[in-house]
Amino acid sequence: MRLGQTSVIYLVSKLLGSLLGFLATIYFTRTLGEEIYGFYAITLALVSWLGIVKSVGFGQAIVKRMSENEEPDEYLAAGTTIKAILTSLVAIGVLVFREQVNAYVGQPVAEFVVLLLVVSIFSGLVNAALKGTHRVYVYAPLSTAKQGARSVMMIVLVYLGWELSGMLLGHAVGTAVIATIGLLIVRPTFARPRWRHVVSLFDFAKFSWLGSMRKKTFSDMDIIVLGLFVSAGLTGIYAVAYTLAKFLDIFGSAIQTTLFPELSKRSTSDDIDMVRTLTNDALSYAGLFLIPGIAGAAILGDRLMLIYGDGFEIGAQVLVILLVGILAYTYNKQLLNTLNAIDRPDLAFRANAVFIGANLVLNVALVYTIGWVGAAIATASSAAIGLAFGFYYTRRHVGFSIPFGEISKQCFAALLMGVVVYAARAIGEPHPIAAYNEVFVVALVGFGALIYFFVLLGISSTFRTTVSRNLPFDVPLI
Repeated sequence: MRLGQTSVIYLVSKLLGSLLGFLATIYFTRTLGEEIYGFYAITLALVSWLGIVKSVGFGQAIVKRMSENEEPDEYLAAGTTIKAILTSLVAIGVLVFREQVNAYVGQPVAEFVVLLLVVSIFSGLVNAALKGTHRVYVYAPLSTAKQGARSVMMIVLVYLGWELSGMLLGHAVGTAVIATIGLLIVRPTFARPRWRHVVSLFDFAKFSWLGSMRKKTFSDMDIIVLGLFVSAGLTGIYAVAYTLAKFLDIFGSAIQTTLFPELSKRSTSDDIDMVRTLTNDALSYAGLFLIPGIAGAAILGDRLMLIYGDGFEIGAQVLVILLVGILAYTYNKQLLNTLNAIDRPDLAFRANAVFIGANLVLNVALVYTIGWVGAAIATASSAAIGLAFGFYYTRRHVGFSIPFGEISKQCFAALLMGVVVYAARAIGEPHPIAAYNEVFVVALVGFGALIYFFVLLGISSTFRTTVSRNLPFDVPLI
């Protein structure tokens, strides 16, 4: 299967999953309000950070070693054993310090934290096995199914009156059900791991664990810090704005997930030219959705956030800043993806260390001094710093070229789209349809998307060729 088609499968699957999550989030925020959603966001952020301790990079190490097609079952067994031991230690720690955990979140959630930790290791191992055996095309639909199962379970339990407990329990049950299905698809053969398998995983994980921390830092550090300094309500609004912004990073994540096994295989066979080509392709399209998203959020941010309920429109203050940060971050993760694939996690480690340090210092300093907007500024600033270091290390060892041409064409198409959408909003505001915010926003977003992609198809022959090659049918006009 072509890599582009695999990326499309991943993209479509993630889009469907994100749509389900988007609709579910609207239900939760309108039913429970921003404060309860804030408690939920803080709990998941805490679980995510504790998850770093239980895995310390072994998830990516499992993918890397399994993708090399040498004793994959042994590596999966070794990784499972390691992660099970680490998770048990963390779970015990949470139960011992349950009072402190509950005090930080503001709700009695310690037992749910343990449950979510256990479920996450199971799901993470299944995901690693799917990716490591080049089954991204299976992993992607299962990811959508997981989002759907979570949403359905959470909605049912919230409807029954379980509120925060229903959200957390539904999240855990939905994840566990789909992970079980994934395990049945993988059907790993039982194999006894040897010490050399553990050592090999550790050799990669000792550097790649900061990659896991980088992802958690970017997605959760601001929530963790906000939980210390601002109300749960503002934290909930910020979490919604971040989720909305992260939705546009789907294509960048699709590229990263799809290319890693292929980059790893090409690197193992010393095909550096193909590694360079794949890296260039990743950079060319990583911002395909994010660049127009920034323009769109600047024009429609207040109305987009208002969909989640009254009071959420103030999230527009941070939405554009978060999108700029996510754009820098997604370019950076393509570069670090290449470094890990060519077995240079030590360089990715250095770049991640700088990013994590900057993110932590800036979040604490800016949130403490200027409030919740400081969290968005810290996220964007640290992402830019991380991108600079990722570019430096990857350029030295791969020699890729920056695709200025394609990126500039995406920017031009986004700018033109922004002008037209701004005019359309100004014309439509006095019309009665504007009173129906959801309808008005969907119409403007859809209109803007059509303009952006048709303009890009018209000005970029590379984009036209890429679309044509990866469609399952021939389109003569393209």
